Amino acid sequence: MARSSPAVLLVLAALAGVAAAGDIVHQDDEAPKIPGCANDFVLVKVQTWVNKKEKDEFVGVGARFGPKIESKEKHANRTRLLLANPSDCCTPPTEKVAGDILLVERGNCKFTTKAKVAESAGASAIIVINDKHELYKMVCERNETDLDIGIPAVLLPKDAGSKLQSFPSSGEVLVQLYSPDRPLVDTAEVFLWLMAVGTILCASYWSAWSAREADIEQEKLLKDGHEIPPNFEAGGSSGMVDINMASALLFVVIASCFLITLYRLMSHWFLELLVVIFCIGGVEGLQTCLVALLSMSRRFKPAAESFVKVPVFGAVSYLTLAVCPFCIVFAVLWGVYRRLPYAWIGQDILGITLIVTVIQIVRIPNLKVGSALLSCAFLYDIFWVFISKMLFHESVMIVVARGDKTDEDGVPMLLKIPRMFDPWGGYSIIGFGDILLPGLLIAFALRYDWAAKKTLQSGYFLWSMVAYGSGLLITYVALNLMDGHGQPALLYIVPFTICTFLALGMKRGELRNLWTRGQPERVCTHTHPSPKDPADPVSSS
Repeated sequence: MARSSPAVLLVLAALAGVAAAGDIVHQDDEAPKIPGCANDFVLVKVQTWVNKKEKDEFVGVGARFGPKIESKEKHANRTRLLLANPSDCCTPPTEKVAGDILLVERGNCKFTTKAKVAESAGASAIIVINDKHELYKMVCERNETDLDIGIPAVLLPKDAGSKLQSFPSSGEVLVQLYSPDRPLVDTAEVFLWLMAVGTILCASYWSAWSAREADIEQEKLLKDGHEIPPNFEAGGSSGMVDINMASALLFVVIASCFLITLYRLMSHWFLELLVVIFCIGGVEGLQTCLVALLSMSRRFKPAAESFVKVPVFGAVSYLTLAVCPFCIVFAVLWGVYRRLPYAWIGQDILGITLIVTVIQIVRIPNLKVGSALLSCAFLYDIFWVFISKMLFHESVMIVVARGDKTDEDGVPMLLKIPRMFDPWGGYSIIGFGDILLPGLLIAFALRYDWAAKKTLQSGYFLWSMVAYGSGLLITYVALNLMDGHGQPALLYIVPFTICTFLALGMKRGELRNLWTRGQPERVCTHTHPSPKDPADPVSSS
């Protein structure tokens, strides 16, 4: 795990920067907004009753034209549904329509023409069945002028429309059209914020504790007069990996290639492969965290300190061998049952433990490397969420995160929580990279504070945590202001975090040391003056 950590970091961070709550309002800048045709695209619930017995509920999308659809279910009327004759509703219907809703098929004329014909015949609304299995946005043509349409229009995907089309054969069909508003803030976003902040908090303290233990071990070796092993690093151990400047700068290239691969090859079999990779990483993360927690207990400490040689893996503690089967079973059960409603809990557990493990193993050596890594992630985030639309006609990051080209509810490299009070359901999600990449810099802050013996208020950790929390909070504010459209979280998190670090370092006169050394100035108490020159000052390390 230690040697492959940089690769794991880049793979996990490929989905950096996407925080989303599902597309509820479908804005489309390419579709013209003209007088009489300026509605936002909204999802519409189509509730049905057959012979007064409640049946299926379908979801469609409202048109650019016509009046706005009622948002409150209690104010929406139940209205009889009629099959249009002719079915395309391009010419006046042969049957009398008295305030009913007409169900029509797409094709042979413009959407606005269908709505005008239905309104002239006395219909109260029109439901159009698409000829494809996805939703389509009903818009107006640029040269249209007669757009005084007084009835709402809703389009259903082909499968839902075909099913609704079969209902009239069973008796009288009533339908109710309404488009409920999303709540301004959902509790899912609150819990997701707490999960992200809590994950970084735990990972940072574990990373700083490991560094301090290594420092103590080094001090013992120096006191006893032993030589420091060549692979022993102050503030760390041979099992830890430092990110260098080259790795930070290559982040954009490697992560972009991985993201494009996901986008191009996204299919059922490829997603299954991602699930297997995620489960392997999740087993490693869960096992590492459980072993670390259990090792703190006196009951399990002997098992944690006793090792046995295992082929391929080398020396492995008995506690690791005992915990590993549980972790494997947990990951396999999640992989098999990941489509169940509560499977998100298992995904979040595996994801959080994997992030914590990587932050504990992978280190940023100084502020220069940390700033370079986050700056590259910042540009990567903006490009693949916003600018990629110009090249691919859709946001590559959001398409991959949601798993649009598969039957899955998104790729597994995300933390997600179901939106509990959202009438449209769905999940609030955040990419691993939005936690992992800033978490590396924040963990560096805590290691520096402990090495410099700083208090919370006088150190950098507390303020970098506040900066991260504030940046993530603003991400969710922007998410709600943008009607649920995915937002690049690092667009807000990176400036807050880096600027806080730079401002505090400059104010305290420690910026140069943070930027290059990454460690406080310390006096080597075990180095004595040379007898030839007793006036020499004590050297500093």
